[in-house]
Amino acid sequence: MEPARKIAIAVDLSDESAHAVKWAVKNYLRPSDHVVLLHVRPTSVLYGADWGASETTEEAPDKETKQKMEDDFDALTVAKAKDLAAPLEEAGIHYKTHIVKDHDMKERICLEVERAGVNACIMGSRGFGAEKRSRKARLGSVSDYCVHHCDCPVVVVRMHDDKKEAEAPAA
Repeated sequence: MEPARKIAIAVDLSDESAHAVKWAVKNYLRPSDHVVLLHVRPTSVLYGADWGASETTEEAPDKETKQKMEDDFDALTVAKAKDLAAPLEEAGIHYKTHIVKDHDMKERICLEVERAGVNACIMGSRGFGAEKRSRKARLGSVSDYCVHHCDCPVVVVRMHDDKKEAEAPAA
């Protein structure tokens, strides 16, 4: 029997992350692996969240309103992370979900990967960042940073445009 590996899958709760989890289950993970589903959530729902933050107003919310928004966002994050883990559960792969808050996603991913002592990190690429800067580049800014700064191998799973269209919910 092969020794268990510890594999991180860094997710941002996007379709690209869901694709990376499915890809990992199909192409990379072994039944004996231990997976850490890692999500770095923005420190505030008012800044940096582009996939489901509550509507904001011109006025700064009071403390109670801000706390409710944070609590709602935490609940949304946990629910979406559970949905992302479904392919792992279906494949019978042992996993745990690790959600942390930070303002710098890319640095925190590298820090958490190092702290966890994983053998590899898998992540999706949203296709932003470097691609807009150069037609030759194919990695986004977070995945590019992690490839160059994580202390373990990083596998970047690119979701092709045809899959984005096929996996997008019908309008």
